[in-house]
Amino acid sequence: MPKPALPHDSNPASAPRLILGSTSPYRRELLQRLRLPFDCVAPQVDETSLPGELPSDLAPRLALEKAHEVANRNPSAVVIGADQVAELDNVAIGKPGNHARAVAQLQAMSGRNVVFHSAVAVVRPDQAYARVLTAIVTVRFRPLQDAEIERYLRLEQPYDCAGSAKCETLGIALLASIDSDDPTALVGLPLIRTCELLRAAGIDPMAVPT
Repeated sequence: MPKPALPHDSNPASAPRLILGSTSPYRRELLQRLRLPFDCVAPQVDETSLPGELPSDLAPRLALEKAHEVANRNPSAVVIGADQVAELDNVAIGKPGNHARAVAQLQAMSGRNVVFHSAVAVVRPDQAYARVLTAIVTVRFRPLQDAEIERYLRLEQPYDCAGSAKCETLGIALLASIDSDDPTALVGLPLIRTCELLRAAGIDPMAVPT
């Protein structure tokens, strides 16, 4: 289980309150690596794709909408929003939600490349700052046997993960390669890009006392 988010500093003279606009335990655990105090707030955003919207456009749009929605309710904070969309044959692959859909996803991805669009946005209303960046991750799945798909899904039940595999745990055994310039992007929050956006918004992880 990930550790709870660190409480924010209530001193008004300190850095602005930082909010992760997500309830994802994966993103919360990743952001904790930066040793910044932050709170988690659930964004209230419709994640339905627009007609004809490409996965490469969907992820950054939703990341920015999530950050803006939480920032509207917390105008003095710096808000991080994130979204990830998996793509196979130019079609978005969502979270399977159940075992049967996860089997179908892994069978379809067997021996093929899947592109993950991992977007992060940072919004700071008091400085009219809003920007989003996307990290692209190309994942190649090994040719998978039905028996190993079943075994993996029974063990990890990754039904809340787009692509039906958790690369940070046993799902790595399903993969042949991962290609990305931001190593945490596949888990759900590209930390290199997150740091870039936070610095631009006035929060430097290397300058904050621990």
